[in-house]
This record gives sequence, structure tokens and C-alpha cells, in this order.
Amino acid sequence: MTDVVALGEVMLRFDPGEGRIRTARTFQVWEGGGEYNVVRGLRRCFGLRTAVVTALADNQVGRLVEDLILQGGVETSLIRWVPGDGIGRGARNGLNFVERGYGIRGALGVSDRAGTAVSQLCKGDVDWDAIFSSGPRWFHTGGIFAGLSDTTVDVADEAMAAARRHAVTVSYDPNYRPSLWAGRGGPDAAREADLRLARHADVVVGALGLAGPQPGALRVGADEVQDALLEVAGLLPRAEVLATTLREAPSAGVNDWSSAARSSRAGFVRGPHLSGMQVLDRIGSGDGFAAGLIYGLLTTDSEEDGPAGGARPLADLDAAALGRALAYGTAHGALTMTTPGDVSMASRAEVETLIAGGPATVRR
Repeated sequence: MTDVVALGEVMLRFDPGEGRIRTARTFQVWEGGGEYNVVRGLRRCFGLRTAVVTALADNQVGRLVEDLILQGGVETSLIRWVPGDGIGRGARNGLNFVERGYGIRGALGVSDRAGTAVSQLCKGDVDWDAIFSSGPRWFHTGGIFAGLSDTTVDVADEAMAAARRHAVTVSYDPNYRPSLWAGRGGPDAAREADLRLARHADVVVGALGLAGPQPGALRVGADEVQDALLEVAGLLPRAEVLATTLREAPSAGVNDWSSAARSSRAGFVRGPHLSGMQVLDRIGSGDGFAAGLIYGLLTTDSEEDGPAGGARPLADLDAAALGRALAYGTAHGALTMTTPGDVSMASRAEVETLIAGGPATVRR
């Protein structure tokens, strides 16, 4: 039985290491994708049973992506395979070239994902009732998947509505990407899609992305976060938790990193603050935060082997439980930034050591 299911695109990431995309001669390859990274972290770091709903063109690149997913321990039985035609005319697999950034040079992502197999998913293609009747407790998707095409927002809407029918907790991350909405209505269309989908969600990660008139338009200071989340709560009265990361980036390699959340039950809670944190690769850190937050909300201190069945995860949420979830999210997101690639390489023991304030000394 699966604990957490995600819906999203999984791309093949090409990483030039310390160099630049335009001058690279070799690349390290990884798998990655906003929604997928969350369930991958929940599986590899926190030991939960997870699956991803996606689609891949059935060719050697698609099978490479599948192999990487399998190495991450995420269940692949829900992948929809689309026949390949040899050149990707009908459907293809997404590619993502990423520079990590250094010092005054910020990170850079160049995606090549138009016309991918997953972007062609349509409402009715997936039997969501069968998936959610099999017992998962949590479903996660986000604005990256919703922004892939004119049909994917309907697929996400259908999936989230089905999850709620089956009493599965739903999370959503707006995760605005301007490149996905260019020529398709821009930030106004993205905001419309986000609000449509976030109204299904119990937990909204990256909730500050919904504050202000357009995605990313509002610059929120640390002392303004509580009011900004209250504004979002007015738009999403059904949401039980609105969470966000907080980052100051004086350089690509040094960030201040924290988090905060608002809950109708627990009130406003701030997460741990990590000042002057050294960053190797910040890509995927928000997804790492989401994975840790979900783990914290799904479990209690006594559930060391993962979530237990029974009550909905948010039923007894109080300030202490929300603070614990923020601590897991903040620590896991921070550790994700210490290794290359989109996906987490952290262990739960490392996350809990960081939460406890343990030193970064050599362990032998």
C-alpha cells in the first residue's frame, strides 16, 4: 500500500557541474521534477511508500528516466507509457539543463519540455478512483504540472477532487514558472489556475506565491509574512495549512533559510532559521521542504516507522505539531541544498541531527 502519491512530470536533468551549459562537454544526469522530487524525498529520506503518476514516451530516454525513478525507490506502476515514434513527433520526454550558480552568478535552468508525453494527459486518462481507493493517505501536485499544457490543469483538478472524495489529504505547491505560461496568458492565467486548484487543497506549500496580484509579484519581508499568509487564507478558506519557505540570497553560495506556516487550528508558527548557510545546489530545496513538511504532518514522535492508519493527518494539529513539521521541512530543504541534483541525498538521521542542532563534524 502506498502512503503518498504525486502527479507531475519527471524530466532528465543535465548538470554541467561547476561549468556552464553553453561551454559544457560532459554532463551528469539525474531525474527531477517539482512534484516528483517530493515523493522521492519522502521515500529515500523518510522511508515512506510513494508513487508517481506521470507519462513517458516509451524510448531509451524514457527508460533511463524510469531506471532513475526505480533507483529512487518510487513506485513506477502508475506511469503511463506512450509509444515512441523514433523522433518525438507525437510525444517526447522532457529535458532540463541546470547550472548551479556560484557567488554573484545565480542558478540557471533551461528546460526543453514542450510536447512531452505527460503534457498530453487529458481528463479521464487516469482512473483516480482506483488509485485512491487502494489506500494512500496523501496526494501531492502543483503548478508546474498544471502549467504544462491547456489540458493538465483539468487533470490536476480531476485528481484533487477524487482525492478529496476518498478522504485523502491533498497538498498543492503553486511553484510558478514564467516559461510555462509565456504565450499562454502569463502570470494572470497562472494565478487563475493556481486558485482553482489550491481551493481543493488541505495544505498549500509555497503559499506566498498566491499573495499579491500576480505570482511572484509581491516581495514579502520577514515581518510581513503573517499578514501575507492571512491574505492567502482569505482566498482559500478550505486550506488547513498554508506554509512557505523564506530565503535571503546575498549570493548563490550563501543563503539565509527559514520557513513559516499559518493554520486555522494552530495559528501562525515560524520554523527554524539557518543563517549564512553554505549552498552547493539550491534546485529542489523547496521540494525538499515540502517532503519534510508532509512527513512531519503525517507522523508524530511515536510513529518512527512512518504514518499509521486511522485519523486524518491534520485532525489534531496544534502549534507544536506544526512547528515540528516546519522543522523537518526546513532541515530537509537545507540538506537538499548541500548536494548536487534536484533530489534529496539526506537521511532522516541527518535531518533529525540538524533539527537538534548537531554539529557538522566528521563522523567515523
